[in-house]
Amino acid sequence: MRKALVVGINDYPVAPLKGCVNDAAAIASMLEAHGDGSPNFAVKRMTQPGVQITRSLLREAIEQLFGSECDIALFYFSGHGLIGSTGGYLVTPDYKKYDEGIPMDQILSLANQSKAKDKVVIFDCCHSGAFGTPKITDSAVAQLAEGLSVLTASRDSESALEVNGCGVFTSLVVDALRGGASDLRGNITPGSIYAYVDQALGAWDQRPIFKTNITRFVSLRTIPPPVPLAKLRLLCTYFQNPQYEYHLDPSYEFTDAQKNDINVAIFKDLQKYESVGLVIPVGEEHMYFAAMNSKTCRLTALGYHYWRLVNEKKI
Repeated sequence: MRKALVVGINDYPVAPLKGCVNDAAAIASMLEAHGDGSPNFAVKRMTQPGVQITRSLLREAIEQLFGSECDIALFYFSGHGLIGSTGGYLVTPDYKKYDEGIPMDQILSLANQSKAKDKVVIFDCCHSGAFGTPKITDSAVAQLAEGLSVLTASRDSESALEVNGCGVFTSLVVDALRGGASDLRGNITPGSIYAYVDQALGAWDQRPIFKTNITRFVSLRTIPPPVPLAKLRLLCTYFQNPQYEYHLDPSYEFTDAQKNDINVAIFKDLQKYESVGLVIPVGEEHMYFAAMNSKTCRLTALGYHYWRLVNEKKI
């Protein structure tokens, strides 16, 4: 069982936001189903307009999320964040001085004590990088229980920006979940999402933060793999060992008079491998010329990685 609490708050009495509800809706729609349409997370949405999201309502929902036994408990928040002398806060619309919202340290404690096998926290708010380093202990070291991963929009000293009615960070996370952060098996993990967002934001932009204490990456969403797994498993058939070079000739090219249907089918697989960086031609710029000039192709470093996974029956 996979559960997600997705919160988006726009309607603050002072300094209202515009994109948080949109962000929450986009994240929820990505998490509810895998790329093939099959069910993924059971998502509880807390957005406005409608019922005001008070401190007590949000705290209750967070406790329900992390208090249940499930495979993955994921908490996403988009709204105002605040940092004070005692740490970071998720701000709720009923905030008041010295009682601004839910302390991030309290959420960390709930996540660390959770019975869920894996816990994922994603915050798109200002100063969100404060999560995971409790202010109360004066510690600069992340204090995460095993199985907890944290992805935030910015450092604890930075703002999180909105552009055209959407959070910059969340827009990138949604693109990552849509498939931008997928591996060749179609898996999208917290680590791959962070890598995608990190590469998209420059040195002068807000800097996303990733903290984790895990022994394995859990897939948050899957999409149809760019290379069907049945085709990927043929790597060890075409390449007898990682150093092997597959010999080509004009019979592999369907436009040539010497074409051979079996070789043409193999060449399509090899060209697909090339398109995702698993194979490169040797001595030629393109696979077409490698075939027409009777050259070879070989595995790349990434190709060797997947060859090894196939060889060890991990795919």
